[in-house]
Amino acid sequence: MESQTKKEVVSWIKSLVLAFILALICRHFIFEPVTVRGESMVPTFTNEQKLIVSKTSEIERFDMIVFHSPVENEDYVKRVIGMPGDTVEMRDDVLYVNGKAYKEPYVNRELVMDKVTADFTLQELLGKGMVPEDSYFVMGDNRLRSFDSREFGFISDEAVVGEVKFRFYPFDESGFTK
Repeated sequence: MESQTKKEVVSWIKSLVLAFILALICRHFIFEPVTVRGESMVPTFTNEQKLIVSKTSEIERFDMIVFHSPVENEDYVKRVIGMPGDTVEMRDDVLYVNGKAYKEPYVNRELVMDKVTADFTLQELLGKGMVPEDSYFVMGDNRLRSFDSREFGFISDEAVVGEVKFRFYPFDESGFTK
């Protein structure tokens, strides 16, 4: 009977070690949990919400991404507005990408009597007419309280952790993101 117990314990230890290794591999290469810090993505995300980020997704315009901040040792959550080669302009509170106007239903316009986003072109802000290769132009949905590419410039492809795919906390708001 003692030999059977040892086999059972060894079997459990092997299973736990394998599960731990698989979890580490998944977290490092496939997905990662992150916590929202601040108000820059209100109303889409609020402070302290918990998200799952896919590290294998292809980034597209208007995706919400997590990236390593270029100015501090933190990760930020922002929305991709400009892709490599895009021109980006804000005029009279309307976003223009490559000359095409886009509605931004995700932008926080609550309690705002005037413009949410000041007029700009990439040339005026960052001295470049278009988003460089392997880079992104990102902005928060709460434009009045977002520290984003308008201040710190383009985000390199290497700084991107991944695309936000799922909100898991608070539980009553959990679900896949759009």
